[in-house]
Amino acid sequence: MAEPRGLVCFDVDGTLVPGTSSSAWVAARLGGGDALIAAEIAYAEGRITNEEVATVDARGWAGRSEAEIRAHLETLPLVDGIAETVAWCRAHGLRPILTTLAWAPVGKMLVDRFGFAAACGTVPEADGGRYTGRVGRHLDEYGKRDFALSFAAGLGLPPERCAAIGDSRSDLKLFAAAGMSVAFNGDAAARAAATHVVDDGDLRAVVPLLEAQFSSV
Repeated sequence: MAEPRGLVCFDVDGTLVPGTSSSAWVAARLGGGDALIAAEIAYAEGRITNEEVATVDARGWAGRSEAEIRAHLETLPLVDGIAETVAWCRAHGLRPILTTLAWAPVGKMLVDRFGFAAACGTVPEADGGRYTGRVGRHLDEYGKRDFALSFAAGLGLPPERCAAIGDSRSDLKLFAAAGMSVAFNGDAAARAAATHVVDDGDLRAVVPLLEAQFSSV
């Protein structure tokens, strides 16, 4: 296999999952979600940490089986063009990964479905195939950035050969470190920090930017 030319990092909530978060989607199907939505708004406004959001959200999974949560995750609304964009990246020597604060089972489901090379994520604690309602391992925006840069380093790629695609607060640290960043349907902070802005319902809209960025590599 040829050496990769670059790394492309995709956020999940608000980027691949439009108009909501994977946590809010699952919480609604479990019969709740108001406390989580309030926590997510507070996080977006910078008033609380992702650790606090995850602690709230984990309680809603208490006693639920891993299979039940996976079934809800399989119904997540997703933007168009994910499979085609991942395939394009791989065909052009770019390694696609998921850089997200969403629960690790979300990343695993998307890796399994679309062929991303890897994913990070906050880890929910489970015991005997059921979630305990506690967080097994927290992750914040710094950890998300560090995961991407560590993965790149393992491929022999410097940060300037990384592209980051995201939409909000949790992407800003990675945007600052990557050689290219795209605010995909992003909020004001993401748009101000990114090197490019794309508003579209189809992920393939980022392909021309990736092609231009890596054309000389």
